[in-house]
Amino acid sequence: QVQLVESGGGLVQPGGSLRLSCATSGFTLHYYSIVWFRQAPGEEREGVSCINNSDRSTDYADSVKGRFTISRDNAKSTVYLQMNSLKPEDTAVYYCAAVRGWCRYSDMDYWGKGTLITVSS
Repeated sequence: QVQLVESGGGLVQPGGSLRLSCATSGFTLHYYSIVWFRQAPGEEREGVSCINNSDRSTDYADSVKGRFTISRDNAKSTVYLQMNSLKPEDTAVYYCAAVRGWCRYSDMDYWGKGTLITVSS
């Protein structure tokens, strides 16, 4: 059974940091790129970052570039999103998703259920 389980969400003050984890199982992570999405209340889902399956190259939305870092540990079947200098506008439900092959932000093969990040003082 394929599973992607996000963890690490919560309440953080502006300027703070969090690290999200996406634990995967039921498929061979090596063949998949992993994407982090987020969806704020009343807004469309936004692609935040992606890490490629092969060369581990990465991509970031302009809104998080320089603040967020995506990484993966295939041995642990886990992908991480380190989020620094958090802003209130980063508040959203964050989802990880898997897509076979190179990074893209559409037609995901598998999805997690999401974890809530709230940035507030």
